[in-house]
Amino acid sequence: MGVAAKAWRFSVTSANLALLQHPNGSVLSNKHVFWRWRSFAAQQRKPISWSLLCGLMLFCLGMISLFTGHVASDLEWYSQRLVERSLYFKLDVINKGPIDIWKSEYAKYFYGCSKRSREFPRVELTHSDHFDATHERSSNGYLLIAASGGLNQQRTGIADAVVVARILNATLVVPELDHNSYWKDDSDFVDIFDVNWFISYLAKDVTIVKRVPDKFMRSMEKPPYTMRVPRKSPPEYYLDQVLPILKRRHVLQLTKFDYRLASNIDEELQKLRCRANFHALRFTKPIQELGQKLVMRIREMAKHFIAVHLRFEPDMLAFSGCYFGGGDKERYELGEIRKRWATLPDLSAAGERSRSKCPLTPHEVGLMLRALGFANDTYLYVASGEIYGGEETLRPLRELFPNFYTKEMFANDKLKPFLQFSSRLAAIDYIVCDESDVFVTNNNGNMARILAGRRRYMGHKRTIRPNAKRLGPLLMERDQMDWDTFARKVKAVQRGFMGEPDEMRPGRGEFHEYPYSCICKKPLSDTVDNKSGDP
Repeated sequence: MGVAAKAWRFSVTSANLALLQHPNGSVLSNKHVFWRWRSFAAQQRKPISWSLLCGLMLFCLGMISLFTGHVASDLEWYSQRLVERSLYFKLDVINKGPIDIWKSEYAKYFYGCSKRSREFPRVELTHSDHFDATHERSSNGYLLIAASGGLNQQRTGIADAVVVARILNATLVVPELDHNSYWKDDSDFVDIFDVNWFISYLAKDVTIVKRVPDKFMRSMEKPPYTMRVPRKSPPEYYLDQVLPILKRRHVLQLTKFDYRLASNIDEELQKLRCRANFHALRFTKPIQELGQKLVMRIREMAKHFIAVHLRFEPDMLAFSGCYFGGGDKERYELGEIRKRWATLPDLSAAGERSRSKCPLTPHEVGLMLRALGFANDTYLYVASGEIYGGEETLRPLRELFPNFYTKEMFANDKLKPFLQFSSRLAAIDYIVCDESDVFVTNNNGNMARILAGRRRYMGHKRTIRPNAKRLGPLLMERDQMDWDTFARKVKAVQRGFMGEPDEMRPGRGEFHEYPYSCICKKPLSDTVDNKSGDP
């Protein structure tokens, strides 16, 4: 097939892509078409001379304009679109080259976008804790939410609760945090998040109050109705099953509220999810100040640093059913912890490791980072809870990266007010991890997913997640190959797990980890004129 024929086929395919439809029947937006188009482009294996192709297409468009009477402005518009598509196609070529371990080469072409559109009507209710007639007429009732799990698991529930309140046209009461999870933290919402900012920032989207008015509670004939909705319920479920109860009882509580809203929902609701998660949920001033002090301390010592989130606590290892080389002592200790979950099945530790279901050890995390190209003098901030095995477990990682720091090392005295509250300590780690140049995790838990999504939204900052299925077997065989071979293979298997923009596609994974509806590409003029890539 000649070059001109290829160009014709490409232009026809691009036109057809604009007609692609979402599974729900709606026409895909330009952003979704862009992702589909990138997927199509990635399948083309033969090298193409884009300068030649663009020249031929522009020549053809010019000839068409002579016969059809198109004015010069039309030709200029077609030229702009053609060059833009050529530019974004080249991102695939860039991504096949050596990976910059500190930042994405083409993150500058994308930015976080979650503003409310004109089609998304504002809430005009009064925003106070006082019950009034206007409030009663406009809202379908009060929605109480009991979040579940640790800090980041609860964060997903809070963000989803905002969206559910919008779907139900309900007045959201500031969510209750889980005091009965493994961490036994009795912190309330106001102890971790800036509640006034949360209420005011979302005021145009959802009415939020700190509590159900006492006057209204006293007038109720029955206590609030309590129910638990299924995991990942679509908006239709809330409208069909939850709304009638809310209207009848006026106050409704949803319990164990984590991941109770479907991942794939209307784009405007997805953007509300992003506004709630990335903007409205701001930590309290004491937590913010201490977190930023830690960031400043490490920035004074190093231009760049890595934040490593190690989930290697005893409960997490016991739950995994894996074995980590600690002999009979480890088998007994983790076995006793595992008895807390009566419903857990018996698992083969060897089978779980062969299926890559085990979290990386601190040593394996260090090997992965060194293989990717991070030098021995790289600064590491390690965010973690209680590490199983303590200093002995951490020693191999320290030897690989001697510049090893934790929040306790930086702010031991200043941490005293927070030491009894695991969620507040996790919030401090969250801030440092979010501000780091590179974020690394040894698992795909809640904090890893939430931070991966936030870092994508905030500019696709480098985020490294282990490719467990391929990296696990490679780590088990590392003694059977020389270092250069091992490093080359690690770099190969980690492609697609480094936080690059093209890792996100509509419908992939949990929305909190892949907030595709809230990522936009910049206009061509911005990407050409603004070499720094700043928004």
